[in-house]
Amino acid sequence: MTAPQPPQPPEVESEGPWQYLGLGCLMLVAGLMGGGMIGVLVAKIAGWAMHCTPDADTGAPCNWINYWFYGAIAGTVLLPTTVLLLRRRGRRQARKPT
Repeated sequence: MTAPQPPQPPEVESEGPWQYLGLGCLMLVAGLMGGGMIGVLVAKIAGWAMHCTPDADTGAPCNWINYWFYGAIAGTVLLPTTVLLLRRRGRRQARKPT
């Protein structure tokens, strides 16, 4: 009777730019929307701290479009960058012999 073989590490494909394209585009959209929503939350808190009265019809905070814009830009840059760097690091560690 032979001893069971230890599990082999999973096969890792070559690191071409195309395998990251779909993930990067998805995270770009998620970062845009998520960063924008966080920016509007910051606008709401800043409006409350500055005693700015929100719009009577919609309840939108004062100057919310500027906060949304800068939050969306930050999310568009930070989320895809973070996700892709962590994915590359994970693939690099999976390739290392144990």
